[in-house]
Amino acid sequence: MKNSARLLLTALTSLSMAASVYAQAEVKIGVISTERVMRDSDPAKKAMKKLEKEFERRGQEMEKTRQQLQKLQEDMEKNGVGMPDGERKAKEKDFADLNREYQRKQRELNEDVNSRRNEELQSVVERTNKAIKAIAEKEGFDLIIQEAVYASPRVDITDRVMKALSDSGSSGK
Repeated sequence: MKNSARLLLTALTSLSMAASVYAQAEVKIGVISTERVMRDSDPAKKAMKKLEKEFERRGQEMEKTRQQLQKLQEDMEKNGVGMPDGERKAKEKDFADLNREYQRKQRELNEDVNSRRNEELQSVVERTNKAIKAIAEKEGFDLIIQEAVYASPRVDITDRVMKALSDSGSSGK
């Protein structure tokens, strides 16, 4: 009786180990770095260039205003002591008004840029997710993980996803 229990336990242990090995051999896992895709993929780069072009004029206007502020400040520092009180106060008021306007426009520009960046990157995220799903289905992945703490290069499919994004971009979308 003791021998048959031992034999049964050994058989169950062997069967369990074989099932575990079989299960591990059947699961195909991939990992993708979405941060890398959002930074290095062709669609992400094109989106960033589009944003730069879209906000270039406003950025130049902001730079001109910043230079005006700098000149006003330098003029007040250089000539402020010898200026009549009324003229000095008028220049200080002009500086404060211009600075306030500059700060307001800077906040608006930052908000607009962030909003548009989010819109553009959302499009890239959607295209990336479609590419990931297509690769998973085509290559038989059971699980694809985004942003792992560590992933072996053997399971990293980021380059394949970026290539799929580039290929789909050159063929119309």
